[in-house]
Amino acid sequence: MSDGDGGAAAAVAWSGGKDSTLALHRARREGWRVTHLLTVYDGESERVAYHGVPPELIAAQADALGLEPVLEAAEPDHFEEALRRGLRRLGEAGVDAVVFGNIHLEDVRAWYEERVRDEGFEHIEPLWGGDPARLAREYVTLGYRAIIVSVWLEKADPRWLGRELEGDLLAEIRSRPDVDPCGEKGEFHTFSFDGPVFRRPVRVRERGRRERSGYRYLDLELAASGEDGGTAAAEDEGEGGGAGGRSGG
Repeated sequence: MSDGDGGAAAAVAWSGGKDSTLALHRARREGWRVTHLLTVYDGESERVAYHGVPPELIAAQADALGLEPVLEAAEPDHFEEALRRGLRRLGEAGVDAVVFGNIHLEDVRAWYEERVRDEGFEHIEPLWGGDPARLAREYVTLGYRAIIVSVWLEKADPRWLGRELEGDLLAEIRSRPDVDPCGEKGEFHTFSFDGPVFRRPVRVRERGRRERSGYRYLDLELAASGEDGGTAAAEDEGEGGGAGGRSGG
C-alpha cells in the first residue's frame, strides 16, 4: 500500500496491537508519510504495559513495517517523562505529527493530546469515534492478523489468550455485552504480526504464560530464523487468535 510519500512526516504511537496497526493503515491512506514508531514501555518489567510484550518484539515489528523505532523505558511513576523524551527524539528526526489509535476514551485521548501538542506536534486520531465492533471487523477484513497476548481476568474470558483474532473469536467477544469489542477499556490486548502494512510477517512463538496484577499474559519471543514455529503462537496449539496504556489494542 502507499506510504503517503508526499505527505508530512508522522510517527505512530505504538503498543504493538491491532488499534495501533489500524491507525497506521488509515493514516497512510489519508496521505501521512509515517516514518517512525514510538513506544514507551515499563522499565522494571521490560514489557509494554498491559500488553506484556518485550521491546525486542516491538523492534521486530518496526523492522517488518519499515519504520524507525523510538523506544523509551519508563521508570515507575515517570511515564510522562519517558513519553516526552520520545517525542523530543521524534522532533529531532523531523517528525511533524503523531498518530494514535484511541477510539472513544476521552480522558485518555485528552491526556496524550495535551502533551503531544505541548511538544509541538499535530495530534492525529484516525479511529476516533468509530464503532468498536466495526473497527475490529475492518482490521480482520483488511487481512491483518493478531493474537491476544493479555486478558484482564476480571473482565474477559481467559480462554481467549493465545487465540488469533478472527471471525469466530470476534463473534465470541461481541456476545459479551460487558466487553468492548476492541478491548478499549483494557479487557484484552493484542499483538499484530502480519497484514498489508507489514513488509513481512513477524514470526513469534509462545514460551509460557504468567499472571500479574489481575492480567494473564502470553509470553512471546521471536522464533529462530528458519524455524517453523508458527507466526501466531496459537497455531502451535491448534487454537483459533496507544504508546502503552490500559486502553485496548
